[in-house]
Amino acid sequence: MTLLDRFLKYISVWTTSEEGTGKTPSTDRQLKLAEILEAELREIGVPEVCTETGYVYGHLPASPEFEGKKAVAFISHMDTAPDFSGENVKPQIFENYDGCDVELKGSGEMLTVADFPELKSLKGRTLITTDGTSLLGADDKAGDAEIMTAVSEIISEGTPHGDIYIVFTPDEEIGEGPDHFSFEKCKADYGYTVDGDYEGEVAYENFNAAGARVIFSGKNVHPGEAKDIMKNAASIACEFQSLLPEAETPEHTEKREGFYHLTDMSGNCEKAELGYIIRDHDKDSFESRKSFMASVAGLLNQKYGEGTVKLEITDQYQNMLEIMKDHMDVIDAARAAIKSVGLEPISRPVRGGTDGAQLSFKGLPCPNLGTGGYCFHGPYEHCTLEGMQTEVKIIRYLMTHPLS
Repeated sequence: MTLLDRFLKYISVWTTSEEGTGKTPSTDRQLKLAEILEAELREIGVPEVCTETGYVYGHLPASPEFEGKKAVAFISHMDTAPDFSGENVKPQIFENYDGCDVELKGSGEMLTVADFPELKSLKGRTLITTDGTSLLGADDKAGDAEIMTAVSEIISEGTPHGDIYIVFTPDEEIGEGPDHFSFEKCKADYGYTVDGDYEGEVAYENFNAAGARVIFSGKNVHPGEAKDIMKNAASIACEFQSLLPEAETPEHTEKREGFYHLTDMSGNCEKAELGYIIRDHDKDSFESRKSFMASVAGLLNQKYGEGTVKLEITDQYQNMLEIMKDHMDVIDAARAAIKSVGLEPISRPVRGGTDGAQLSFKGLPCPNLGTGGYCFHGPYEHCTLEGMQTEVKIIRYLMTHPLS
């Protein structure tokens, strides 16, 4: 099976994860892809394969010449983001892409060079897009296909390799990918998530992250008799949002700038609720953001009465730089792999997170490699076959050049 065949097969499976289900995987539909991946690992000759709690594990013991070297893991996730539909994906494939705007024929929307300038650099490649009615699923089925292809190639060619663990995880997109990760099934010394975007990336710095729910309790009386009695929960929710820094939102920030992001809202006069994510690369700034949000809640409780505003903040993941700074040999190995395919390694602060962030804090140093995809989580998601092929070569290098 070719890399493209694998990718198209994987994206055809609906695997969107879902918050709040209270189970792992969060959606049973992810198990269909898990079954496919487990069967394929067995088919290509990986000797130790199993699925546990929706996680697919494979182990390829080292060739004799690499025994005693460190074991490496390659990790990617099976779910797609709940931000946009991941069902009934209808990819559009453009061989020898001309570098111009692309019509997404299912929705009539346009993937334009003006909005996505990197399209110019993809001229001449095989471009794969959505039809505009779903996301593509390159995040992270490109990673799934690349890992599987790299393993398949070294086995079929008889290429000497290190001690390799393969893990396909559920629920990364809702921050629960590492929750049931088995270090008994994956005994690697270090690893790489294959879950980034552009080829040639090795990322080892990400956001510190928290989620927040703000619940507003009001007092509802007839508006004709409301003076000095009514307490409008919806209005107070609006006031809460207005007190947060207007410029510190995703649409106004970049690079290492943190933000508050209002993700959802609901309510009426009696009860209202706001949902946020809080992000910052700097740990002290991150803590300050949480404290500021608490101070805004306190201010409104003073104004409208104790208990009017209830704030719940839940930490989600931390910046892996805190761990990776002591494991730069893992980064250097990735840089060598990237240079081996003629690219200059690029590392930039990730404005998001990966399974590798949490896994690094659990004892598995785990930076993130690119997949060759762009504009994830929405209808403009796209990738190229050549970008994915490059990532296969990078993964193969790392499989055949283990650390001592």
